[in-house]
Amino acid sequence: MAAGAPRAPTANGTHSAASAKPIQLAVTLPSNPQTKVHLHLTLTPTTLLLHSTTTSPETPSSSAALGSFVYALPDRYNPSQPLSTPLYTIPNTVDFTTRLAKVLVRKTGKACYVSWSGDLTGGVMGGSVEEEMEVFKVIVEAVVAEVGKGAAG
Repeated sequence: MAAGAPRAPTANGTHSAASAKPIQLAVTLPSNPQTKVHLHLTLTPTTLLLHSTTTSPETPSSSAALGSFVYALPDRYNPSQPLSTPLYTIPNTVDFTTRLAKVLVRKTGKACYVSWSGDLTGGVMGGSVEEEMEVFKVIVEAVVAEVGKGAAG
C-alpha cells in the first residue's frame, strides 16, 4: 500500500476476512510416497477455512468428487467438546470431516470450516484405519503449524 493510502475497513481492530490470503500445501504420506494430501487453508483472526483432498496415480485427475463440509466451533461451557454441524454431507466422508473439524477447534481455539474429499481406497493400505489416521495426523500437524506461524507473525 502506498503511504497515506486509505486502508480497508476493520472490524474490532482486525483486518477483514477478505484480506486473508489462502495457504496451499501438499504433503506426501510417509507410508505411501505416491499419495499426496492437498490443503487449501485460509486463516483469519477468529476462524479457519480448510479444504483438503488427496491425489495419487490411481485417481483420475479429470474428476474431483465433492466431499463433506462441516462447521465446528468451541463450546465455551465445555471446551473439550466442540460443537459441530454438517453443512454438506457425503456419507463416506462426513465422519472424517467432523472429527477433523472438532480436533482443529480444540487445537487452535478457532471456529473451523472444514471440507474433506480425499479417497484412500486406492492407497497402499486400501484405506485402512492406519492409513486414515496417518492422513488425519498429517493434516492436523500441518494446519496447527500454519496457525502457529500466523500467531507468531
